[in-house]
Amino acid sequence: MFKINNKFLKSSHYLLDLKLCTVRLHDNSKFPWIMLIPKRKNINDITDLNAKDQMLLMKEIVFSSKIMKKLFKTSKLNVEKVGNIVPQLHIHIIARYKKDSTWPLSVWVVKSKCYSAKALKEVISKIRLAFK
Repeated sequence: MFKINNKFLKSSHYLLDLKLCTVRLHDNSKFPWIMLIPKRKNINDITDLNAKDQMLLMKEIVFSSKIMKKLFKTSKLNVEKVGNIVPQLHIHIIARYKKDSTWPLSVWVVKSKCYSAKALKEVISKIRLAFK
């Protein structure tokens, strides 16, 4: 049975489910940032998915990226599969701006800042609505 790594449960919030992936908001108010986590057991790399799921993952990455780009009015996205700390396969989709706090460096070079309760509720609603 598919289970989300506990570190994701502590550092992100459930948004919605796509056909293959569950979509979560990373709890860092410095960047509009979602993660796609394939709902498959014991998957650490894209190559661990079967060919059909690999294609579906790419479609969901592109679909989600277009939504994030339009919703947050940015011309630049970071789409990343890292997995050094949490090996469970997950794809980060992060809206970036030339005036954000770490541009042009990685988002990981600064300490994250959790959303306030009000801001969290607003951004979750905004993203969920955009995915409908």
